[in-house]
Amino acid sequence: MLLEMKNIVKTYGNVVANNKVNINLNKGEILAVVGENGAGKSTIMKILYGLEKPDSGEILIDGKKMNFHNPSDAMKQGIGMVQQHFMLFESMTVAENIVYKNEMKKGIFFDYKKNIQMVEELSKRYMLDVDPNAIVEECPVGLQQRVEILKTLYQNADIIIFDEPSAVLTPIEVDELLKTMKQLAKLGKSLIIITHKLHEVMEVADRVVVMRLGEVVAEKLKKDTSIEELSYLMVGRQIANRVIPKKETKEQLLEVKNLTLKGEHNKNILNNVNLHIKKGEIVGIAGVSGNGQSELIRCITGLEKVDSGNVIINKKDITNNTVMGIREAGIAHIPEDRYMWGSAPEATLAENALMGYEDSEEFSKKGILNISKVTKHAIELISKFRVKADSHTQKIKELSGGNAQKLIVAREMSMETPLIIACEPTRGIDIGAIEFIHDQLVDKRNKGDSVLLVSSELSEIMDLSDRIYVIYDGEIVGEFKRGSIDEKALGLLMVGGKNNEK
Repeated sequence: MLLEMKNIVKTYGNVVANNKVNINLNKGEILAVVGENGAGKSTIMKILYGLEKPDSGEILIDGKKMNFHNPSDAMKQGIGMVQQHFMLFESMTVAENIVYKNEMKKGIFFDYKKNIQMVEELSKRYMLDVDPNAIVEECPVGLQQRVEILKTLYQNADIIIFDEPSAVLTPIEVDELLKTMKQLAKLGKSLIIITHKLHEVMEVADRVVVMRLGEVVAEKLKKDTSIEELSYLMVGRQIANRVIPKKETKEQLLEVKNLTLKGEHNKNILNNVNLHIKKGEIVGIAGVSGNGQSELIRCITGLEKVDSGNVIINKKDITNNTVMGIREAGIAHIPEDRYMWGSAPEATLAENALMGYEDSEEFSKKGILNISKVTKHAIELISKFRVKADSHTQKIKELSGGNAQKLIVAREMSMETPLIIACEPTRGIDIGAIEFIHDQLVDKRNKGDSVLLVSSELSEIMDLSDRIYVIYDGEIVGEFKRGSIDEKALGLLMVGGKNNEK
């Protein structure tokens, strides 16, 4: 046995994050750890990587007891971690990122030739093709992830933890990642994957550990289980297959006309973008991160000023209006960055549950908040959206990322608006919560309201959307009705490829 985690206990106040958790890992094995938000899987991996200290229990590597005080201690014992949000210096080269802090030097100077040679040898050994001289910020997301993997390999990691590794990848990049994982295992590396994507688990894992409420509730060999069984074990119930009936609507709600946004050096970030949303439909925007979809949403919601073009809702021009003015016009917004745009980390759950709607007549009179109504509202949302929290007075920064996301979604979904813009609404949340949020979005659509859905999850876009726009390099490059294009073809368009489907 390469790794043994025995009877790990970790508490935060009254919350038991891990309760006598046992996890083991063999050499050359791919282990998937799955579970709902708050199940304890992220905590147990943080303990393994030295980011957290357990209250009790022990970690053994090759039978030797370990005591990790920080990630450096873990790395010295051959444990690396590829995080969901890459830890790269964007202005540096691929080679500089990989060898950072362990550079080969000529005297006191960086030896470019030897470091580049080292990276080339490493990438060849593990079949991870990279250009050592490329600037990281100019590399696509999939390539940046390769750089992260090569960083851990350069540090001689034998155990590599992957945290939601496919969260921001296109289908083509996901296929490449899964091939890479299999290759690493074949070469003797041991992998632990934290993920919500069960089809990927079934594709790549040898064994699956299921966690619920801080405990290991099941351990299955991949060959002895199924997606349906794992879903049931994660949430304690069967996940229903959603059927969305077709619905033809004609009345227009939102129109974006010839929208242009310029960036540095007068370069177009958005170039004459045109799209529309009818009443009672879900419209999806598919695109690889960095192709203008984030800026487009910020322009619509008042977070960014456009250079030219118009945003019209219910025949009212709201171009370059204030955020509050746009909210009042009838647009709710689930932002893609839950911490930067969606919440105030130091504020309570009750305060965050009302953020942006404090002046609503329902909760305020002459600028004075009705605290009892605010409290009741927060408690109802926490219950309805199954936010795992101690109380409505808890700070949102104390929640897991997935539970913080659920509260933000709850806030925006609870407001009666004709349009909700949902950006990455299910990022980092579990399969049960995803099902619930999807149902809420579909219910809103069925009531005659509209949804603009932006997601890096193509399956989410394709399952929910009545129509799909594809954005690439700041331009709309395709528009498709539900069922008229498959995932592979859509993924190809997202990276600038051509497609003949209409």
